[in-house]
Amino acid sequence: MNKLALSLVAAASAVIPAAAHAQALPAAVVAVVDLDKVTSSCTACRTAQTALQGQVTSLETRQKSLATPLQTEQQSIQTAINALNGKEPDAALQARIRAFEAKRQQSAQDIANQEQQIRRNQQYVQQQVATKLGPIYQQVMQRRGANVLVEASATLATASAIDVTNDVLTGLNAAMPTIQVVAPAQAQPKQPQGR
Repeated sequence: MNKLALSLVAAASAVIPAAAHAQALPAAVVAVVDLDKVTSSCTACRTAQTALQGQVTSLETRQKSLATPLQTEQQSIQTAINALNGKEPDAALQARIRAFEAKRQQSAQDIANQEQQIRRNQQYVQQQVATKLGPIYQQVMQRRGANVLVEASATLATASAIDVTNDVLTGLNAAMPTIQVVAPAQAQPKQPQGR
């Protein structure tokens, strides 16, 4: 019985330190980064933002240039319809109505395509920045001795000594001198082959 008790104690003492060791974690060394500041202040980010704003402005100009003649034509057609006093439009007016509707639909499709391209461009810029930031986070954490990196907006208060925003910004500026602001063309779905 004594041997059994001693072997149980020995087995338990061997298991308990191993379990305790497996649960031990290093003390958290936290750093914070203000990503809004990083992504709005990096040199390539500012250049990309200016280019994207130019794309939006160009789209707005295009919308206005398409809308003005359409509004004029719509008013002209409406005046012609009103002059009929409820009678059916003749073939020429019906042709004008169909042509107007086709132009309106084409303009709407053109604007929708450009809006979609701008959204893709914005996402592409964000993707490029996010791809570069991952390794920079690791480098900054290692250099500063942190094992946790938190976005500043997710904290209630922090000491300035743990803010690594400038380190991340410097790293991003060095790693990413430029950003592509036009997303690559989307792959077209393959058409099924006939048999």
